[in-house]
Amino acid sequence: MNNETKDYERIINDRAQRVFDTMEPRTSAEDMERLKAAFELAKEAHAPQKRKSGEPYILHPIAVAQVAAEELMLDPNTVMACFLHDVVEDTDYSLDDIKKRFGSDVAMLVRVVTKKASKVYEFSKQLDNYKQLLDSLLYDTRAILVKLADRLHNMRTLTSMKAEKQIKIAGETDYFYAPLANRLGLYNIKTELENLSFRFRCPDEYEEISMQIAAHVERNRDKLNTFRNQLQEVLEEAGIKARVTVDYRRPFSLWRKMKKYGDDFNHLKYRHYIEVVFDDSETDLSEKEMALRVYCILTNRFKEKHGSISNYIDSPKENGYQSLHVKLLPDFGRWQEVHISSESMARRSQIGYLDEKNVENIRSWIEKFRKLLVDTIKNPKKDAKYMEDVTKAFYNDDIQVFTPKGEKVILPQNSTALDFAYEVHTTLGNHAKYARINGRLDPITTTLRRGDVVEIYTDEEVHPDFDWNPFLHTFKARKAVRRYLEALPERPYNLCKECHPIPGEEIVGIKSKQPGGKVMLHKRDCQRAISLASSYGDDVVDVTFPADDTLYPVELMVRAVDRHHLLIDLADCITNKLQLSMESFNTQSNRGIVVCSIRFRVHSAMELKQIIRSISSIDGVDEVKRVIAE
Repeated sequence: MNNETKDYERIINDRAQRVFDTMEPRTSAEDMERLKAAFELAKEAHAPQKRKSGEPYILHPIAVAQVAAEELMLDPNTVMACFLHDVVEDTDYSLDDIKKRFGSDVAMLVRVVTKKASKVYEFSKQLDNYKQLLDSLLYDTRAILVKLADRLHNMRTLTSMKAEKQIKIAGETDYFYAPLANRLGLYNIKTELENLSFRFRCPDEYEEISMQIAAHVERNRDKLNTFRNQLQEVLEEAGIKARVTVDYRRPFSLWRKMKKYGDDFNHLKYRHYIEVVFDDSETDLSEKEMALRVYCILTNRFKEKHGSISNYIDSPKENGYQSLHVKLLPDFGRWQEVHISSESMARRSQIGYLDEKNVENIRSWIEKFRKLLVDTIKNPKKDAKYMEDVTKAFYNDDIQVFTPKGEKVILPQNSTALDFAYEVHTTLGNHAKYARINGRLDPITTTLRRGDVVEIYTDEEVHPDFDWNPFLHTFKARKAVRRYLEALPERPYNLCKECHPIPGEEIVGIKSKQPGGKVMLHKRDCQRAISLASSYGDDVVDVTFPADDTLYPVELMVRAVDRHHLLIDLADCITNKLQLSMESFNTQSNRGIVVCSIRFRVHSAMELKQIIRSISSIDGVDEVKRVIAE
């Protein structure tokens, strides 16, 4: 046995012993023997195998078991499954072998995390694996925790992989594992997964932000330590036992904020926060009462930024996170974000899945993700943009809004009143006309904020339109609108976005060069059509463009001599006489001359001509013409 082999043998045994030492205080003697037997079987089964790094493969199952034992604090059977999670997939051992030696519970966990070999997949190998894992959550959450531990170690050791493999694994982590860890309340694991993924996807940006964080820490260490000590002293004087720390947000979190707000690192607000965690073990007060007491003590000493308090104690985030956030002004004159929580709250934020308070939220998110997965598999396009939308909609920033009856609705950040309507009921969304947000009249495209009370008003004449898509952020809303639009009769043509033809105008059709592409309709004086016809004359086709129930957006420019009641007469003509709904009505007046821009929708060119004639007959109107947006 050479020295290298001896060293690995020692490393393997030392690391396995660390798992045993961690588990022993909470494990029976019988289960400890089973745990050690699981390790020995895995060690024997994987003995010939090596990882890409050249290390013995058994170091990976040991590391996964260590994550499960130390970071997730899982039960003995689940830690056994971690030792054995790759045995069936990668060696000659079968599930029956596992069941005979360690029981049906351990065998079930190993089965769920073992990838099924198949020649044909519903969507892809990855998505089918996600589906298999999510199906297991109907009756047990432990299997997916084994997979999270497995993924965490794989991400920690991804350096040894080729670049293309790193991108694939990082993409899976972004899409599925980091959001899942977040929804299970595993904040530390979620944070590490997303940062490791960012490191391998965008190494240059990761390195740059990491260096900027280090420089910022160095520049601000003294004044932040002074502020931290002041907070500690104020609480000690009040007889409150607490620990105060300065925590820096990780590179991925800051990168995401930079993208969201369009700021560079130096102009980004709140790159760090101060965490105040009080001891709640020796008090008769509730966690909320203690948090409010701490808040009162701190705001008696430091000025509070108006409107900065966020109460995540009464309204926890969907992953169960609870805390009281407030911004305080220290002596050096820069607002600082302070998070106030109890030791119990801090502990629950790390092991949220074990807390009974979070069970319903977790199950709700899992069910949402399961429905999303089914929709993904059935989606006929299955394009990269769709998968990107999945990640955005199901990542980690949620808002909590309410119906007028006080019922809670959880939505992704930046959701609109239209998203809210669809979350309540598809029919409500399909006919949503306008909203009242906190009692104020607002368009259905209005972005919602945490705590808003939203009421949706409907009109049976209103239906989903293509221009709704930019304002939809939930998959329930996107799916409903997509299904409605796909059910509409499909036209064999598209409309030129430069000349915007409408039925009744003189048009020309030009065949697409793409296989199966639609004919593009142009107005005959469209410069794009003239250019194409001169170069590809054989592609010009005769088409009909009849009017139907479809409404086409148009804009008119009206020039008139200003007079008393002119605008009233214009509005009366459009809304009462012509029965049109105006989308916008903008006016400018210059020394007695008024220029109006009016947007509305029409069915045909004939209808538009009638409208122009009616507006032209108004006293003082000198010119009415259609404006084509460039």
